[in-house]
Amino acid sequence: MRTQVGIIGAGPAGLLLSHLLHLRGIESVVLETRTRDQIESTIRAGVLEQGTMDLLSETGVGERMKAEGALHHGFELAFEGKRHRIDLSDLTGHAITVYAQHEVIKDLVAARAAAGAELRFGVSDTSIHGIDTDTPSIRYRHEGEQHELQCDFVIGCDGSQGVSRAAIPQALRRDFERVYPFGWFGILCEGPPSSDELIYARHERGFALISTRSHNVQRMYFQCDPKDSVDNWSDDRIWAELHARADSHDGQKIIDGKIFQKNIVGMRSFVSTTMQHGRLFLAGDAAHIVPPTGAKGMNLAVADVKVLSQALDAFYKESRADLLDRYSETALKRIWRAEHFSYWMTSMLHRIDGASPFEQQLQIAELEYVTSSRTAATVLAENYVGIAGAQMQSRS
Repeated sequence: MRTQVGIIGAGPAGLLLSHLLHLRGIESVVLETRTRDQIESTIRAGVLEQGTMDLLSETGVGERMKAEGALHHGFELAFEGKRHRIDLSDLTGHAITVYAQHEVIKDLVAARAAAGAELRFGVSDTSIHGIDTDTPSIRYRHEGEQHELQCDFVIGCDGSQGVSRAAIPQALRRDFERVYPFGWFGILCEGPPSSDELIYARHERGFALISTRSHNVQRMYFQCDPKDSVDNWSDDRIWAELHARADSHDGQKIIDGKIFQKNIVGMRSFVSTTMQHGRLFLAGDAAHIVPPTGAKGMNLAVADVKVLSQALDAFYKESRADLLDRYSETALKRIWRAEHFSYWMTSMLHRIDGASPFEQQLQIAELEYVTSSRTAATVLAENYVGIAGAQMQSRS
């Protein structure tokens, strides 16, 4: 089989890139190890920046997002028993939408299928060849048979455990990583929203996040030991912990519900440079990971493939390679801004084991400044809605 762009991975990055290329008249094939049902049913949270919302809408895959997503014009920071609202729209003129990642994937798969795209699910034994040449290829097994996809470019959107990043020689890469000593205990529960907007809570017992999934399904998290087990947490114990961390002194309380999913996720920051070698380019989690505190993961993947689609369009339409040559440099400007913001939010809101009383008071002082100074709140808001990252990227 031959195509122009071979894409490994059918997450948001790979599917959106295929969709954007299709709109520009560029052919692609998407290969994915999981089944369609698996990628569409793996539940992951999603907070979409204004730029992500706009791109999905402009390219015809934003209708369900607008109808079913929750448009938020602000969020709350809770500490010392009080809640303080960050008014995103007032500070920046922009908003965010809470819309789960797997719902974005459903929309993109439906759009690609309707366009007759070549999406191959359930592939195995994937390997990349010839990236130092003008004719790279991807070999894989599908439905018991061996296949080879010949292409002009290979785009690795296969996450942190995929084959793409490893295809770039280690001598050419430099990896940066920070593993956090805490994780998030997440639940999905039935019931009405506890708040109209997200609540980020800092408490002496640890961080908590109160989010929403729909009018009758809610998503909540609290800081925990990443080595803990969900079996150690009864529903009553979970609700007691969430109430202790997120209820306010003025009587505002989160709403209990029937818990139907529990999980624990570790947290780390990671960036791999370079994001390109020869005819291979990385996007999304294949190149970088952020802790979820800053709500940047899917938005960075979207930003990566937007840059890539423009660069590939210039290559095919104008015979220009300069945008492709600068892809890694361009993308990393925004990535490092998001990494810093996510690290800052994480450090400001989580309990740090071993922190002295002095250091704990510094966290509170920083939160008080952010919530009392319009200038400081604007810095937070611009980063949260994605303005700051877009400005950094545009300067590259």
